[in-house]
Amino acid sequence: MSNYSTYNLSQDPPLVTVPWDYNVAVDFVDRRVDEGLGDKVAFIDDNGGHTYGALQDGVNRFGNALVDLGLQTEQRVMLLQLDSIDFPIAFFGAIKAGMVAVPVNTMLTTDDYHYMLQDSRARALVVSAELLPVVAPVLDHLPELRHVIVSGGGDAGGYQTMASALARGAVNLTPAATSADDVAFWLYSSGSTGRPKGAPHLQSDMINTAVLYGMAVLGIREDDVVYSAAKLFFAYGLGNALTFPMAVGATAVLMAGRPLPGDVMARIKDNDATIFYGVPTLYAGILADDGIGRASSSPRLRHCVSAGEALPEDVARRWAERFGVDILDGIGSTELLHIFVSNRPGQARYGSTGMPVPGYLCRLTDDAGADVAPGEIGDLLVSGPSSSPYYWNNREKSIATFEGAWTRTGDKYMCDEDGYFVYAGRSDDMLKVGGIWVSPFEVESALMSHKDVLEAAVVGHADEADLIKPKAFVVLTRGEGDGEKGVELQQFVKDMLAPYKYPRWVEFVDELPKTATGKIQRFKLRT
Repeated sequence: MSNYSTYNLSQDPPLVTVPWDYNVAVDFVDRRVDEGLGDKVAFIDDNGGHTYGALQDGVNRFGNALVDLGLQTEQRVMLLQLDSIDFPIAFFGAIKAGMVAVPVNTMLTTDDYHYMLQDSRARALVVSAELLPVVAPVLDHLPELRHVIVSGGGDAGGYQTMASALARGAVNLTPAATSADDVAFWLYSSGSTGRPKGAPHLQSDMINTAVLYGMAVLGIREDDVVYSAAKLFFAYGLGNALTFPMAVGATAVLMAGRPLPGDVMARIKDNDATIFYGVPTLYAGILADDGIGRASSSPRLRHCVSAGEALPEDVARRWAERFGVDILDGIGSTELLHIFVSNRPGQARYGSTGMPVPGYLCRLTDDAGADVAPGEIGDLLVSGPSSSPYYWNNREKSIATFEGAWTRTGDKYMCDEDGYFVYAGRSDDMLKVGGIWVSPFEVESALMSHKDVLEAAVVGHADEADLIKPKAFVVLTRGEGDGEKGVELQQFVKDMLAPYKYPRWVEFVDELPKTATGKIQRFKLRT
């Protein structure tokens, strides 16, 4: 198979054409080598650089190794891997051979992995040696799981290693005869409420996000060096550090460890990164260190991107002042695969999430399903070419989320007269105070603009009359909070927002509960 996608960026929206006979691994891996980029560095991980040619060799060998193990078309291969070259090798190797790759969060519990392995009926598991002890206790209790392959260094626990699989795999692999509408991979939702849900994605989804957001919005190009603090298992990170750079032949920097501020800035500086992808918590954490400035960054840095949670306006302003680069805030989801509303380079409007990405349509509706007027808050629905068709093995949630061409995001938004979307909170987080809707995010943003506040989360709490009022949980940049500081923050919010929005209670905490992808778990604060 040699069918490649084509696209035309001069059209509005850009035209993406994906042939019916299509395997995304061919388009993203083999195509780069055919274009003469075999010697170009595709990934720089903790062990150094890896070329597109070496990646193709690894993908072919690993795909052949899976076939030799007896895996068949459409069977699932779960990837529990830290960020390194082994991830794209396993991911595209499985897809090219016709299997379904299932990357999963590397920061979960043994019980979570047991659930996802059972739910997906994975026939093979590729696991980093460092993560093997977490999943090992359940591996003998999964009748569908036939093979465990351990990647990276360290103790393989008696299981076969990825190195041995690559060594025995043939160097040439005929791609599976898949179609554009075949499932290529799954991503599990973050599971902030209840069990994670498996969202299948099609062979054609990745190239659509690469063209419509990566090229049309960011303008990513072959000479870019990108670094994403969000990991590859995360929909956001998968696009940032794999889909977008590989679609244009750029270079991506990978880091296996936690993205702490100092390490993040070192990766950006040492690799002369041009595009950095972070999350609001990380941007705030970097800004909290007065010793980190433009000199700690890359002179080539031209774009910073944020997603995962809405970016507070004050964080965006302080970042631009210190580093001279705008943060382009956007919103995406596991179900849509990547960002579908975003600010644009040179047109960033702080405090907003921007406008719909070309090729995506957005609606804001009331409880009856009617479109709301500009300036009114409504539920956000999105239609676009990268939407998951359903949740695996979950009919009830599929019906509630996927409405024909539209995907219900679970987010509340307001669209202003200029067409910019402004985040109002999750649908189940909104508060009605004195009969008026209050966005927790608006109160949180006000609190975070205070010089002493690192993070804040606002939830509803019943007062002595059993009426719901805002309550704030606050993490300070330094020191301990007390009653006097609480009163100061309450007044600070009153001076910025309508009086009824101020938090009636302020509780100081060392950290906020979050999912492994950095989203605040407000339901835990409510309880």
